[in-house]
Amino acid sequence: MAALYSTELHMTADSRALAEEQPLPEALRCTFLFMRVLSFAAFGLPDLEDHWKSLQSEQAFETVRTRLCSILASIITTAGVLLATSGVFVTTGSPVPYFDYTSPVPHCLLLMSLMLAMIALLTSGSSMIRWMHTDRHWIQEQLELGGYFVLSYLLSIVTPMFFVALSLHCFIFAMLIAGFSSQSMVCHVVTAVWLVTYVVNIGTILMETMWRYAQSR
Repeated sequence: MAALYSTELHMTADSRALAEEQPLPEALRCTFLFMRVLSFAAFGLPDLEDHWKSLQSEQAFETVRTRLCSILASIITTAGVLLATSGVFVTTGSPVPYFDYTSPVPHCLLLMSLMLAMIALLTSGSSMIRWMHTDRHWIQEQLELGGYFVLSYLLSIVTPMFFVALSLHCFIFAMLIAGFSSQSMVCHVVTAVWLVTYVVNIGTILMETMWRYAQSR
């Protein structure tokens, strides 16, 4: 009797799992390049098929939620550091005469870095709150609608990354311009080494990203 009851429970659980397993909606089979790029930036894949599968079980969904919350927490930390650093540079003058970052172009870039860091904090914080309190059924219903709802869903994940990256690059370019505008040869050499390191690292990241995107298609 116990064995029969256990078998019935197992069959019931399997039937529920099969009932919850849903095929990929037609609205998510997008072939637009912009949507594929957003999906790749958000989940590391140019389509939403694997992400849709992760919404079919609580365990897989919790794994995705934990990973995204970890990424958003890192973005919040980075944006906070950029906000504080840019704020110091914007509100104070240069302590040495040979490195003047208060000239118009570096100062404008630092101000842009400050504002973009604020936006990154707001978007990443609101996105994290959303992920902490959402459930997979609500996300499924939103994605099934397609169109604008899928776009807003992907942008809520990618936008904080975009703003914090833009803020960081504004800060880097401000320092590069200030360094190359300096009258000190030492500043020129240090800035040149920094520029080469930056170009090499960005080039490596871009090549690896393009290779992964090509492999995942």
